[in-house]
Amino acid sequence: MKGEGSYRGRLAPSPTGYLHVGHARTFYVAWQRARAAGGTLVLRNDDLDRDRVRPEFVEAFQEDLAWLGLDWDQGPVAQSGRMGWYEEALERLKSSGWVYPCVCSRRDVLSALAAPHAGEDEPLYPGTCRGQFTGGEWNGKRVSWRMRLTEGEAVEFEDGAMGRQRCVAGRDIGDFVVWRHDGLPSYQLACVVDDALMGMTEVVRGEDLLVSTARQLWIYRALGWAAPSFFHCTLVRDDQGRRLAKRNAALSIRALRAAGRRPADVLASLCLEDGVAGSHWGGLS
Repeated sequence: MKGEGSYRGRLAPSPTGYLHVGHARTFYVAWQRARAAGGTLVLRNDDLDRDRVRPEFVEAFQEDLAWLGLDWDQGPVAQSGRMGWYEEALERLKSSGWVYPCVCSRRDVLSALAAPHAGEDEPLYPGTCRGQFTGGEWNGKRVSWRMRLTEGEAVEFEDGAMGRQRCVAGRDIGDFVVWRHDGLPSYQLACVVDDALMGMTEVVRGEDLLVSTARQLWIYRALGWAAPSFFHCTLVRDDQGRRLAKRNAALSIRALRAAGRRPADVLASLCLEDGVAGSHWGGLS
């Protein structure tokens, strides 16, 4: 029966825009896997981006999920109301020496790299601030906190869709931010704390977050917590192979609803029969 199994999964939209067909596909797979397992599905409101979050988007994503026929058993749970848990996790990382303060901006990091990779969510950090502020003095500058990784050390995991994954510190990722200079946890830390404390057994998300998963596994290791299983879906792309994003307003669920599309047609167009097949969005006839 729904909600009674040991499986726990989640839907975690961010209310910074309307859901689009890419979200629909990933959330459908997450919903499908939870329901097939007879488990519990939690709706989480990832609302920590203060500059971009809008209350109307919180209402909209619930309406759009319901229109698609995706229900949930608990929530919505807002991350903005869970700051105490994130702060406690940061203090644990500080006390165990896993993090260090950093005054570098993204521009500083990019300018220090010989060949930064354009478009990366977080460029490979060159270690500029490692050991620089051992006495706790950073001259009044706002600091972020970075994970201290051991170069050459790897994390590996078996992904439910993508198979065996391996990520090496110093090659694939660098010391990454877990606490931002504006006083908020990074996406990586907030996800780990919430997924762990909410008892998630599997996290379903897009393949573009594979590197984020590797970062999060380092945080699980540092906090001494068991990590959930992971299932990374292939992405929905347009006819040119470009990943769909919130900038594709015409492909928002809200726009498709207004155009008279039916939920079943939208889901069918995303090649969801097996839950993992790749999809190119060419519109609905």
